[in-house]
Amino acid sequence: MTLLRNSKQRKLLFSAGLSWMFDAMDVGMISFVVAALAKDWNLGPEQIGILTSINSVGMAVGAAAAGILADRFGRKPVLLWTLLIFSAASGLSAFATGFAILCVLRFIAGFGLGGELPVASTLVSESMPAQERGRAVVLLESFWAVGWIASALIAFFIIPDYGWRIAFGIGAVPALYALYLRRAIDDSPKFAEIKRAPVSLKKRIATVWSPEYRRSTIMLWILWFTVVFSYYGMFLWLPTVMVLKGFSLVKSFEYVLIMTLAQLPGYFTAAYFIEKFGRKFVLVIYMLFTAVSAAWFGNATTEGMLMAAGICLSFFNLGAWGGMYAYTPELYPTAIRSTGAGLATSFGRIGGIIAPLLVGVLVGKSMAIGSIFMLFFVTIVIGALAVLFLGKETKGTELL
Repeated sequence: MTLLRNSKQRKLLFSAGLSWMFDAMDVGMISFVVAALAKDWNLGPEQIGILTSINSVGMAVGAAAAGILADRFGRKPVLLWTLLIFSAASGLSAFATGFAILCVLRFIAGFGLGGELPVASTLVSESMPAQERGRAVVLLESFWAVGWIASALIAFFIIPDYGWRIAFGIGAVPALYALYLRRAIDDSPKFAEIKRAPVSLKKRIATVWSPEYRRSTIMLWILWFTVVFSYYGMFLWLPTVMVLKGFSLVKSFEYVLIMTLAQLPGYFTAAYFIEKFGRKFVLVIYMLFTAVSAAWFGNATTEGMLMAAGICLSFFNLGAWGGMYAYTPELYPTAIRSTGAGLATSFGRIGGIIAPLLVGVLVGKSMAIGSIFMLFFVTIVIGALAVLFLGKETKGTELL
């Protein structure tokens, strides 16, 4: 495998992957922290929905802003700044004295998080050879699972004994890592080629929606919205849903940790299939199995069924995420790649804003968990159909 033989590419993948891991650790922490906060601060379902959604509001703004800035100033500097922003806000969240202050800090953390992800995937995508590009970006995404596992371990071993503030404090660690990244990675060679003739913002946005790219843009926006809507609606509520199904807080953390471990094989199988069968194959198949797993989880009646459905949900949903991050940068030329990816990601984050709020409202109205998860079933199927009918295959093609 070329990727494994080239030390420079391997170093970039690992370096960007660690920043991705820290992102996931912070997002994952929220899902566990809100379950503890609900008890400490007597938060209702609607307030839990607001707290989880405000993070996604920041991610939506950050994704669009960072994508636009990365096409103007480069992938590396924007990656470093977004990492610093989210680290600082996460660390300060440990000192929040009230619900409103925590919401503000989570918005700022979300801004950094949302900006870093599309920029990191664009940087890795542009730095890899065509035959390894898809696999490299899916492997980059696999660091997300490592971050979620880390957040689940922190939740299981630290939150019950030491409280949620310590968990947030750990989120400040990536600021130190940014100092290492500054020297460890180079900017994209593709960006270096077009750096001397930057394209104006107005022209970049117009090109994203030009006849040549309009079909891909529509497909990507539907894909991102449906995947992000379902993911944040389901996974940010997992520990709370487990409590609603009758498990203790510590037991729910333990079960979610086991489910989270299934994300890694989901990524690794997607990384294998994406270069063997293509991007569309991975996205459509993994999304359809995600939909089935969502319906199964929502209607599970026994402990064993709940665990099995949750494991399948993690496996297929995160495999689809890997495919989506690999596919998105490949659909645009270098001059507008980060802008196109950032705008698609930003639109998707709107789904991440709506879903936790909607789940909070529906839980507050005592709607059955099974009915809520059927909503995610339908949403994910729509996304799979969009890729099937509107998407074009990019496996093995050279980036423009």
